Amino acid sequence: MNRIIILISISILFFSESVSQNKTPSEKPKLIVSIFVEGMRYDYLYKYWDKFTDGGFKRLVQNGMYFKNAEYDYLFTKSSCGYATFVTGSNPSQHGIVSDYWYNRLNNKIEYCISDNSVKAIGTNQNSDNFSPASMLCSSFSDELRLSNFKQSKVISISMKDYAAVLPASHLGNAAYWLNSKNAEWISSSYYFSELPSWVSRFNGKKFPDIYLNKEWLTYLTSDKYDKCLGDDNSFEIGFVGGYNTFPYNLQLLKQEAGGYNILTYTPFGNTYTKDFAVSAIVNENLGKDAYCDYLNISFTASSNITKLFSIRSVEIADTYIRLDADLQHFINFIDDFVGIENTVIVLTSDRGSADSPKLLKNINMPGGYFKDKNAETLLNSYLRAVYKDDKLIEYFDGSYIYLNRNHITDAKLNLAEIQQKIAEFMVSYTGVANSVGSVDLESRNYTVGNLMKAQNSYHKKRSGDISLILEPGFTPGSDSEYGSGYRNYTQVPLIFFGWKIKSGESYEKVSMTDVAPTLSRFLQIAYPNASTGKVLDILKY
Repeated sequence: MNRIIILISISILFFSESVSQNKTPSEKPKLIVSIFVEGMRYDYLYKYWDKFTDGGFKRLVQNGMYFKNAEYDYLFTKSSCGYATFVTGSNPSQHGIVSDYWYNRLNNKIEYCISDNSVKAIGTNQNSDNFSPASMLCSSFSDELRLSNFKQSKVISISMKDYAAVLPASHLGNAAYWLNSKNAEWISSSYYFSELPSWVSRFNGKKFPDIYLNKEWLTYLTSDKYDKCLGDDNSFEIGFVGGYNTFPYNLQLLKQEAGGYNILTYTPFGNTYTKDFAVSAIVNENLGKDAYCDYLNISFTASSNITKLFSIRSVEIADTYIRLDADLQHFINFIDDFVGIENTVIVLTSDRGSADSPKLLKNINMPGGYFKDKNAETLLNSYLRAVYKDDKLIEYFDGSYIYLNRNHITDAKLNLAEIQQKIAEFMVSYTGVANSVGSVDLESRNYTVGNLMKAQNSYHKKRSGDISLILEPGFTPGSDSEYGSGYRNYTQVPLIFFGWKIKSGESYEKVSMTDVAPTLSRFLQIAYPNASTGKVLDILKY
């Protein structure tokens, strides 16, 4: 009798598993989820493969379509540019997000990519979080989704960093949420609503950051498992405030040293906190549960913060990805239970890659170094003063773009193209500069390959500088801690599509990150974003 019961139980279990693995996908996706891991290099999947669980990164790779040759096609790979390119299917030359910051010639001020004085922060008394997507100049695939059914679909974007929440939510998003740096609560903008939804206030009221920071950050695995990293204590790490750069980390002490809750964003528990809030958003907003497809963006940004402090070869960054893998496993399992993987498209990627510090490269006799941009600016002004007897030609220089004082040049009846050419030739003579190109050339010529093509894709007439500097591989402007170049260590990122009707496999086909938005639009059978230049990827089973 017991044997019969056991056989029946096994048969039922087998049948249940067969049914769950062969669920019929909906005609269109019910939910699209983009997952950004900031600063994630494409080779991290190989490097940490044997440390991952079967249900996180491995599940996405083994059951999804993995593009191993996906790249951003522009020169200045700043984080904000990556998010805007992903959702619009266009390059900075079209969507206008040319950098995290740019110089505004009209008011002679540095402008943040999402600043908007017409809105105010919601959920905080701070006056500094006045953000909206107004600076993004074209539509995104989620805008087109909301337009297709006149705002029946829901669009929500979540990240600890403001720009990583605001730009993916785009113009018609229902909500973008980011962290208040003072207390690590989730806040938003009056661009979306006049007060936080009640479920967000309830979530904030649970004070999860206090729980995360009331413990130590220990390595997830035993120390011998981090054999592909530099030693835990090495001279190439900046470390936390106070000089702390070895495990274990007392997070309460670090909170006191750093002066507040923002320390959470520099630990892997910040990623866990983001994941937990995303799960709460799905449940409370009932995403993926009606006839209209919804879109959720999640950006895990602790990875880039930790890279900045500890480098791409540190034990800290390895531990961050191992812990993130466990968070992904939990999140994917939740999606499967709540919406069904067969009804969901998950896209995992990054805003850009990461590179070794020039200090490390120099130490191991690899090419690289710091481009001394402030020294170069001083010498350039001296050169222009000698040639033109004028010391007012340079208006602003950020290490990548040189902005000329165009009004003064016009008033002095000087030749703009000639000045640009002379500056470009002068700058190439400086250590660390590979090439330099003026806006007159970028506007009048058509470059089809290489970094000059990427410079053209980065250039927007109203926001970019007059001269674009192309540094040598391995070089970084000394004044720019967030520099991103057009070389592959920054431009190449992982790209995985998973779920719904997606084929499983891998491809070495050259894929531009502008291809993602039109592909998602094709899945949804809606109009492509209005400035999209990408192609549709053929990745459906039927």
